[in-house]
Formats: sequence, C-alpha cells, structure tokens
Amino acid sequence: MRIISGTHKSIIINAPKGLPVRPTTDRAKESLFNILENNFNFDELNCLDLFSGTGNIAYELCSRGALKVTSVDIDYGCVKFIKEMILKHHFSQLSVFKKDVFTFINQCTEKFDIIFADAPYALDKLASISELVFEKKLLNNNAWLIVEHPSNLDLSQQKHFFEKRIYGQSTFSFFKNT
Repeated sequence: MRIISGTHKSIIINAPKGLPVRPTTDRAKESLFNILENNFNFDELNCLDLFSGTGNIAYELCSRGALKVTSVDIDYGCVKFIKEMILKHHFSQLSVFKKDVFTFINQCTEKFDIIFADAPYALDKLASISELVFEKKLLNNNAWLIVEHPSNLDLSQQKHFFEKRIYGQSTFSFFKNT
C-alpha cells in the first residue's frame, strides 16, 4: 500500500502483520480519489473513515489536504498503528478513536463532507451502515457516504444511493445527502 497523491505521495504504508484488515487496493483507491477530486475541494473537507484498519484511506485524505479527518476502528493494533503514522508523518489533521463504529455513529454529533466505510465483508450489519448514517444526520448538504463492500452485495435500492463502481471483488456504493 502507498499514498497515491498529495503532500505525502509515494509513502509506503507498511502495516504490521496480524492486523485484522483487508486494505482497499491501490487501483481501487486511485479510482475512488479521481472521482472525489472531480467533486470536492479537499482543503474544505471534514472526513470520517469508519472501520479504518491500517488508515489507508485516512492518510490519502490527509495527503490531499483534507481539513480534518477522523478515523474509527475497534482494533487496538490498528489504532496503535494509525497513531504511530500520525506522529511519523505529521498528520496533524487526523484523529483516531478506538471504538465500535456503530457506537461511534450513535454518539456522534458532528457532520461530515465525506464518510468512507470499509467494514469487514462478513459483517452482518454492513448493509445498515447507510441507513444509520442518514438517520443520525452525519452528513452535511451535498456530502457523500461511500461504502466499500463485496461485489455480490447490492445496495442500489437503498435510500440516497446514486452510483456504484465495481473493482473486482470490491464495490464502492455512493450515497448523497441532498
């Protein structure tokens, strides 16, 4: 894994072995960020990275100039690694929380411009993430929720859905708060 663009371009992300993660591939991440760059001005964005894992998406957001990035993961090893990366690469706009994502969403009072959720594919509540985010009103106007999920799961009938992009076994489903 690497940071694709921005101030930290080409930094290799060497996560420790044994973390319970399935990082977004560089190819899929590059495609996602091409879409985002055509729709958002990064230096104005408040972003939330749910099920952050290695922090792969959060670092890319920081490198591209996001104003604020919040990372949430329940795994101690993942949170420890993200904290180390914050210090090592001076990601001052990145904060990380060790918390269950659903508890975080239920307690959160902040609004975001981009929320990215890359839950474990086997998570039985994966399809409910978009409903919960909109129920809790976590998105600003014209903000997006992007859910990464297995390609055999179809979220296109859910409220606020507007697009999906398929990258092999992974799909990004896009939801918009209008």
